[in-house]
Amino acid sequence: MTCFTLGANRKMSSRQNTKLTPQGVMTMLGSVLTSNSSSTLVSQQTEIQTAGISREDVINAQKAWGDGIVAISKAYINGEDYRALAAEIIETLYGYDEGTVLFKPTKAAEEEFRLTKEEAISYFVQGIVPTDRGFALQPWSKVRFENAGVIIHYDYALAMGDYYFTDALNGQEIKVDFTFGYQKNKDGKLLIDLHYSSFPYHSFY
Repeated sequence: MTCFTLGANRKMSSRQNTKLTPQGVMTMLGSVLTSNSSSTLVSQQTEIQTAGISREDVINAQKAWGDGIVAISKAYINGEDYRALAAEIIETLYGYDEGTVLFKPTKAAEEEFRLTKEEAISYFVQGIVPTDRGFALQPWSKVRFENAGVIIHYDYALAMGDYYFTDALNGQEIKVDFTFGYQKNKDGKLLIDLHYSSFPYHSFY
């Protein structure tokens, strides 16, 4: 006896009267294809909802950071509430509310590493760290990024390069090295969880 399995519990034998006609084959295949198409559609929708990071996302995040520094500087010059603005920008751009953030600022002689939101705010506009002078209070009129390279691993990205800060008082531009790490949270928002910044090396020996 010859048996053909059509699914987990369906069998046909040569002794059965049921015949598998060409029309029946097409009907069965149509059902299978419709089922597979539905599965594919669901998979594509899920992929869209959980899409990874793009290079454009990184560029936009860098622009938002630079714009934030300039906005704090302008608020400081205009006598506005720059401290509240700085706190809002830090909360918006950094992932302190999501988990660990590794932040090593450029001008931090003491307490070089800022692992809390309050320490980060202090660096930019003065606060809980007594030696902070407020980096964003320089003030700065422009910030531009030049990436040496960007590495993307689906929902995580690293960027390394130089950013340039233009002094709003004399127009002088200073160059600083950077490394940023970005993670995408559950809402699809890019947040900084790594920020290392330093002046280029100069030999003193």
